[in-house]
Order: sequence, then structure tokens, then C-alpha cells
Amino acid sequence: MVYEIVVGKEGGKPHRLELEKAADGWECRVDGQTIHVDAVIPRRDVLSLLIDGHSYEIKREQTATDLHMWVGSARFAVELRDPRSLRSRQKSAGDEKGPKKILAPMPGRVVRVLVAENSEVEAGQGIVVVEAMKMQNEIKSPKKGVVKKISATPGAAVNPGDVLAIVE
Repeated sequence: MVYEIVVGKEGGKPHRLELEKAADGWECRVDGQTIHVDAVIPRRDVLSLLIDGHSYEIKREQTATDLHMWVGSARFAVELRDPRSLRSRQKSAGDEKGPKKILAPMPGRVVRVLVAENSEVEAGQGIVVVEAMKMQNEIKSPKKGVVKKISATPGAAVNPGDVLAIVE
């Protein structure tokens, strides 16, 4: 999986993060530099990392508009971008007409369905929660409309591109 991460307020430098599962943890490449990481999620919004024998606890704090990460007592504003989802958002920008399929962006497992069929939703409202690599990802509606179909069921495995729901 590849992500672009910007740390700090506007004007922060973007970093490329590549994650690959290894036998005993994760191989992480940050701007081309490889780091072996052992990671566990001891509780919601907390990530415990072991890097070169040093332990770090990272806490996630998210509001409606901002994402912050706490490393010890230091707080960092963070923007996380998935280049695949950025491309798909750019392709569909401005195209509000007709039904929109909400697709699984990654392989994982459906944890929760947040809305019922035939319910009205706002653009950006959560529809389904998919767990991938022990992280829960809220998949959001691309537009304001009515949920015409929910294909996702809690506990079901999904692959990238699987239709989770349709918003019209």
C-alpha cells in the first residue's frame, strides 16, 4: 500500500509511505528509506510501534476537519492521502448526476454498515467501515443522495473494487 503523508500545517512537505507485510512485522519505506516495524493496535486509535528496539505509542485524534497524531507529548497535524483514492476523486469531481457506486479501496473485512438502504445521506457521510491491516477505514458517500443498495454485510471479506453500496 502506498500513501502520501503531509506532516504539519499547510506547506508541510509530503512524504511517500510504502507499507508491505513482512513475516515478523512490516517493511515501511519512507521517502525510499526502508525501516522494519513491528506494530500492534492495543486499543482503538492507538498504535504501538517497535522500531530498532525503541517503543513508540502513537495516538490518533480526528475531528470533522483535522487529523492529529500524538507521539508521546508531541502533537502533529497530519494529512494522509491514498493516491488511488485521490485519482478516483479527481475523475468523479463535478459529476453529481446518476447513481454512484461506492467501491472498496483495499482488501479487508466489513466491520459495520452505518446506514440503511433508502436512507438519505450527505456528501462525505460514512456508509461502511472496512478493516484492513488492523485499521478501520470509514468509506464515505461521494455525494448527497439516497442509498439505493447496500451490498456490504458485516463480517464479509472484500477485495479492491468490490461494490459496497450505491448512492443515487
